[in-house]
Amino acid sequence: MTAVTSDRPPGLRAFLVVNAALSAVAFTVLVWILWVRPRAGGTASVDLTFLPAVNAALNASASVLLCTGVVFIRKGRRAAHRACMLAALCCSALFLLGYLAYHYIHGDTKYAGDGVVRTVYLVILASHVILSTVLLPLVLTTLYFALSETFPRHRRLARVTFPTWLYVSVTGVVIFFMLRGSAPSMP
Repeated sequence: MTAVTSDRPPGLRAFLVVNAALSAVAFTVLVWILWVRPRAGGTASVDLTFLPAVNAALNASASVLLCTGVVFIRKGRRAAHRACMLAALCCSALFLLGYLAYHYIHGDTKYAGDGVVRTVYLVILASHVILSTVLLPLVLTTLYFALSETFPRHRRLARVTFPTWLYVSVTGVVIFFMLRGSAPSMP
């Protein structure tokens, strides 16, 4: 009789429950901050207007680290791949914290452009937002499979996670510059 081996790591069910709960909490907090929370009268006690530029830099850094990590794994350099991917995860986590803090204090940023450019902006924004909602559970699951050394599952999921994460990171930078370009001139 031959033993049947599974590529299912121990504790997968518990991880998936925790991942779903964490992702749901993050999504709920984001929705609450952006659409539900009552707005202050426009007087923020803390000035976080520097954060969008920091967040764009974090997104750009994550993009570079993701691409570098893929190059490393294709060359068989696992340790360098792991370092790049964990650094990309840190950049994205810091971005999320900065994004939530900025929008908690300052609220939404409205796009001031119009015409075709506004349509392009809205298409990019919509795709960015939709994909970002699935990104957290994708990244966490891909990381879980790597840490549990379930590499066949890690590789399969990474084929979806990598382009999604890269797209969300790059479009985050694009959105930042489009918002900057549409802002009224300062005196």
